Amino acid sequence: MENRRFNTMGSEVVDGYVCKPKKLISDKPIMYFKTQIFLCDGERCSAANKNKELAAHLRELLKRMQLHTGKNRIKISRTNCFGACRFRQVAVVYENTKANGYLANNNIWLKNIHKYDMKKWESLFNDLSSNHALEGLEYEQIPMSELEDE
Repeated sequence: MENRRFNTMGSEVVDGYVCKPKKLISDKPIMYFKTQIFLCDGERCSAANKNKELAAHLRELLKRMQLHTGKNRIKISRTNCFGACRFRQVAVVYENTKANGYLANNNIWLKNIHKYDMKKWESLFNDLSSNHALEGLEYEQIPMSELEDE
């Protein structure tokens, strides 16, 4: 019997992949998310983190917390260098403002995430799914400089 795998969008996936669909449907929308977290996986940031499979572990945590789907879905994406190496390892939080209009945690830069244990990640995910503003909580943030007039 054939062992077929399907991604979270219901598409059959190519052997050896987790989410790459066998049949491309170009006008199919992407899966809804409330919050997207971009993890820096650049050379310096990834070297700071002993957990080389951080994104996969966080996705598993989100599944256990039931935040991998539905109206509070949190999406984890890896990215290359953000140019914020001195704050390594960094992550950027974006809210899906088109869908939920919540702005308090949009464009929040978190630093030293390589020091987070799974309990702290769980706390962060709970705060994000509950619309708690991260400002003033126990998450170290990277300051953003003000735009100067020329």
